[in-house]
Amino acid sequence: MAQAQTFDAALAVSVADLSKTFTMHLQGGIVLPVVEAASFDVAAGECVVLGGPSGAGKSSIMKMLYGNYAAASGRILVRHRGEVVDLVAASPRAVIAMRRETIGYVSQFLRTVPRVSALDLVAEPLTARGVALEAARVRAGEMLARLNVPERLWALPPATFSGGEQQRVNIARGFITDHPVLLLDEPTASLDATNWRVVIEMIAEKKTAGVAQIGIFHDEEVREAVADRIIDVRAFAPKQAA
Repeated sequence: MAQAQTFDAALAVSVADLSKTFTMHLQGGIVLPVVEAASFDVAAGECVVLGGPSGAGKSSIMKMLYGNYAAASGRILVRHRGEVVDLVAASPRAVIAMRRETIGYVSQFLRTVPRVSALDLVAEPLTARGVALEAARVRAGEMLARLNVPERLWALPPATFSGGEQQRVNIARGFITDHPVLLLDEPTASLDATNWRVVIEMIAEKKTAGVAQIGIFHDEEVREAVADRIIDVRAFAPKQAA
């Protein structure tokens, strides 16, 4: 696993000079810069929100933080298993381990699994970390109840649920673990007021527990409620050629 130099003990994530480009192979190999020299730190217990208009690079940064996108350059330092690891240089096997143990991800979209119940989908991140199945199911039920998913749905595969119900299942699945870093990719999109207030409470509880959170929220009221800092990603826009 790629190790990096230590950084301040209060930090959970440190991003330095992070850049991303896309190569348009069907357009003659044109290289399209998306993010350039992104740099910011996130402390344990802090919720940092990536702000800026659509297309500014928020989602690209988030996907690099989770290892879905390879960075063109730069570093993403994360505390993992007591060491400081550069996610950019980490092997695929190491990235998988970091996702299982250190970096959680919550999005607005649920990737359903055929014939797997909502309860077991929510419980799975716990069982993958060694929690007994029945204990994981109890905790999953608590999360689903808190997010107002009717108990009559828990034993059913969520593929046929409404969009809002699927989203709440996904939020329960993302928040059920104690990952020290949590990425929040528009988790409250399309939720009604009752449920986005629940999510705001859950984010506040993660802060209290010392979890570092990095999020994208298009709803201004939610953003203002959860953000300790807002980073305008337009500061990381690629410089235009002279």
